[in-house]
Amino acid sequence: MKTIIRIVTRFIPRRYLNRVSHFFSRIIGLFYLGNKVNCPVCGAKYRKFLPYGRFKTRDNALCPNCLSLERHRLMWLYLQDKTNFFSAPLKVLHVAPEYCFIKRFEKLNNLDYITADLESPLAKVKMDVHDIPFEENTFDVVFCNHTMEHVEDDLKAMRELQRVLKAGGWGIIQSPINIKRDLTYEDPSITSEKDREEHFGQKDHVREYGLDYPQRLEKAGFEVDVDKSIEQMDPELVERFGLLTYEEITAEDYLYIVKK
Repeated sequence: MKTIIRIVTRFIPRRYLNRVSHFFSRIIGLFYLGNKVNCPVCGAKYRKFLPYGRFKTRDNALCPNCLSLERHRLMWLYLQDKTNFFSAPLKVLHVAPEYCFIKRFEKLNNLDYITADLESPLAKVKMDVHDIPFEENTFDVVFCNHTMEHVEDDLKAMRELQRVLKAGGWGIIQSPINIKRDLTYEDPSITSEKDREEHFGQKDHVREYGLDYPQRLEKAGFEVDVDKSIEQMDPELVERFGLLTYEEITAEDYLYIVKK
């Protein structure tokens, strides 16, 4: 199973995976039914989650029912426990929306929820994050996860998200981080898929973030709060929800909360 998932996620374009992967994962999930882990996003229960990863495959990572990963389940718990996201009237922009969230957020009557992406078939608005087609101070909340490592000018994209966010608004902007790098590594002369995979870890990545990631967000005009609450979470809940343990978690796995 690990080998199959590694090959599928590495070689099949994401836009195609977005369309069909949930059908196959639910069928596979029938063989994982149990009561040891519980997805907080969809409520499904299994003896364990599916493995997932393009290169280094993680055990107990992917919920077969809603396709949430560890970071999605952590984000859901944060929204549930530390924000008014599920109750307050909020206008939300979700860039590169994750499958596990879309229908659940769309059903929330308190939200004016807009999904946007340049390529994803899941998004309602076709949009380049470098040039967001909304006026400044439009949204109360913005989400944009695992996108900035793909875009040509991440600082411009971050500034665009900051521009359309209302004063007092907040968001979550996650990206992969190499904790062995102090500074983000990027080189526009590296253009081939093979070279990008070698230098940035994935063929469609154009940079590899280092520990300066919060400072890049701040450079775009955000105030940044790095939420590390998972380190204080009850270990039984960490195991129950299939989250990364304290020993496994790195700077990549914290929640990067931005504010305007």
